[in-house]
Amino acid sequence: MWIWASLLVFVLLAGLFLLFLWAGHESPESLRLHQLTAADDGRESSHFALERLATPLAGVRRLFGSQRDPQLLRRLMLAGYRRPAAADLFQSIRLVLPVLAAVAVSFWVRHSLWLWLLLAVVVSLLLPDLWLNRAILRRRERIRLALPDALDLLSICMEAGLGLDQAMLRVAQEIVFSHPDLSQEWMLISLEQSAGVPRLQAWRNMSERVHDPGTQSFVNMLVYTERFGTPVSRALATYADALRTQRRQKAEELGAKTTIKLVVPLVLFIFPSIFIVTIAPAVINIMKGFAGLRP
Repeated sequence: MWIWASLLVFVLLAGLFLLFLWAGHESPESLRLHQLTAADDGRESSHFALERLATPLAGVRRLFGSQRDPQLLRRLMLAGYRRPAAADLFQSIRLVLPVLAAVAVSFWVRHSLWLWLLLAVVVSLLLPDLWLNRAILRRRERIRLALPDALDLLSICMEAGLGLDQAMLRVAQEIVFSHPDLSQEWMLISLEQSAGVPRLQAWRNMSERVHDPGTQSFVNMLVYTERFGTPVSRALATYADALRTQRRQKAEELGAKTTIKLVVPLVLFIFPSIFIVTIAPAVINIMKGFAGLRP
């Protein structure tokens, strides 16, 4: 009986997480479709079906009196989940996960049941937030690593005669498969400008959505070049070289830290093994020699 119950719990958890992942990110094919049509209101049938599936979950959330937290919506946006169903799915996972964890523990554990129930509930309450924080950091890292290559393409497009807005749109179309996160952000800039948002405000909106120091410095550089009229292509090339230098310095710093991090495994695992292999036979022989000297 507990095998079937654990299997049911696993299927429910996997289904909720798959629905949440399906809700937030758009596929590269859908991004390419939005880029070619320059329209944001076209919904695919899968997304419509997802909204239908998320409606009962929103009812469950409202039944428990849980409202959409603006801070949670911002964190989901930082992780790349912008669809309205993402917040309902995430809060539903928060509500359902402790119940499923308690049911699973009640079937698996026979001794110290209350202790394991408390531990499972606490872990299941913290797990969604920990996963969301990790998703935010991973998305920032992907955008940070994609920025130098995108700036090189942007500089080449501007030197070929395109304006900044057209070059940014073109680069976003080209990097949609290699760097989908940055492509989506630049496409949102183009859509905001098409809707009448000023260029500087659209760039600042991207900086707020990503909330990364590298992206913020990139936006500040664009703002200063726009205000003072300096050549943008030259500034982009210089900034791309500076980003690569920073990335290389970061890699060198991480490499230098490995010698310090190796001290703990050396002391705890490697040195005792070497001591046993090299010195232990001599100690055993000395002990045998002293045992032979006894009268």
